[in-house]
Amino acid sequence: MKLITEEVSQVKFITEGKGADKKMFIEGVFLQGDICNRNGRMYPMQTLAKEVARYNEAFICKGRALGELGHPDGPTVNLDRVSHKIVSLEQKGCNFIGKAQLLETPMGKIAKSLISEGVCLGVSSRGVGSLQMTNEGHKIVGPDFMLATAADIVADPSAPDAFVSGIMEGKEWVWEGGILREHLATNTQRRINTLVDQKTLDEHKVQLFQDFLANL
Repeated sequence: MKLITEEVSQVKFITEGKGADKKMFIEGVFLQGDICNRNGRMYPMQTLAKEVARYNEAFICKGRALGELGHPDGPTVNLDRVSHKIVSLEQKGCNFIGKAQLLETPMGKIAKSLISEGVCLGVSSRGVGSLQMTNEGHKIVGPDFMLATAADIVADPSAPDAFVSGIMEGKEWVWEGGILREHLATNTQRRINTLVDQKTLDEHKVQLFQDFLANL
């Protein structure tokens, strides 16, 4: 199964309550079905609705639906990077509107600080599943799709992390002993993480891509 991420920039940050009861939330469209998105992928509504129902029951209703600050490189939620808890995910037409509460964790506090300083943030869903190419060149997400989280908090997708995300999506993820383990591209990710600015990244993109393909 492939790691699949989808970024959404049109979300809003709202504050509810006052004083000690003050809480900050993310709210907006987290997922979309039956629409070919900008990544060239389409999630059949039947597949998405079924998985959202499972996610709601297994995670949101039990207070276990967590998300991270930043671009993780796999489908596992890392507790040391958790910044928010998803509290609702409801279908409205072809959209799934989500709401997540920012937590008082270290990463949650960083997210709150960034928002307070006017930094533009978005969200990114993360899951694993198979992809099938159509004759029109689109990729249909298969019925085996599973959400890892409905929303991570991410920065501008045009930043160098977007290239990292693209490489990491090329990995295969397999069930091994009940745990999803990566199959490819760990060394590529390690090399990318040493390229600290866009200019350096641009200079190495071709070689990185060729090396990655050679390992497939």
